[in-house]
Parts: sequence; C-alpha cells; structure tokens
Amino acid sequence: MSDRRAGTQTQSLKTLVIAAITVAVIGLVMTFVLRCPCERVPGTVLFGSLVSAPISDWSFANDVRLCQIEVQGVVPWSVNLNCMADKQGELFLSCARCDGKYWSSRALSNPDARIRIGGDLYPVRLVRVQVDGRLDHAWRTRAAKTGMGVDRPRPDHWWSFAVTSR
Repeated sequence: MSDRRAGTQTQSLKTLVIAAITVAVIGLVMTFVLRCPCERVPGTVLFGSLVSAPISDWSFANDVRLCQIEVQGVVPWSVNLNCMADKQGELFLSCARCDGKYWSSRALSNPDARIRIGGDLYPVRLVRVQVDGRLDHAWRTRAAKTGMGVDRPRPDHWWSFAVTSR
C-alpha cells in the first residue's frame, strides 16, 4: 500500500472517530437537557404544559412518586424531590442533608421556581420551613405519603420548603 493511500485511510479513520465521539457527546448533552432530572442526575429546563392558574389545593401531588423542581442559577437547574401535600392541600418539598446542595442554595437566594408534577409545570415560590412545629408537620405529611419515617422523629438534617403558586 502506498504511503499516500495509508495516510488517506488514517485521516478517514480519524474523521470517523471524531464524528462518532461528537455524536455521542451531543446525544448525552441532549439527554441531559431534554430528559433529566433522571433519578439522582440533575437536569436543566423542565418541559411540560404550563399551568398559570393559581393552585390552592396541591393534593394531586400525592399521586406521583416524585416531583421535579427547577430553580434559577447560571443555567436553570432541576432535580427530583419528594413532594407531598397535607390534608389541607398545602404542598411541601423535602430534602435530606440539604445544606450546601446547589438547588437549595439557589432556592434560598431566589425563591421563584417552577415545579413539574406529572407532565404539568407550575410557577411557584419556595419558602424554607424553619419553625419546628411546621417542620414536624411536613415530616408527618411526608411519612403519610411515603410510609417512610412514620415511627421516627424528624432528623435535624432534614429540610422542607413550603410551596405556593405565584
């Protein structure tokens, strides 16, 4: 085989490898942007049908296992969270060892967010619950929905945010 032909084949192989890597990277980025948050992998912008009417009874949130919350950062940031409504329809989000997590830090500095429940998106405001009695109420509400922690006291590292329509 001539050196020229070998060089052309080597260049073609390099081009093919670069193209394959580029397609894989674009696929991963698109999956991240369009499909996540996925389990424990965060995402960016949430997609869904926007519901702009104010919600006073969030009890339908108990029909889904997890909700997704989108907060504003350098880019929109979304994660899966426990969401639970009490008997009066008030909605809470919970987070274990929340101090220092990116989403919770962003929620504290800018409480305007969006929550996805099922396929619908709701503009909301998040307020960290810090009064022990309300935190215990949110903990019992979580336990009622998930069945976890029913017979245990609320851990000190557990946070909750009250969610209201905006």
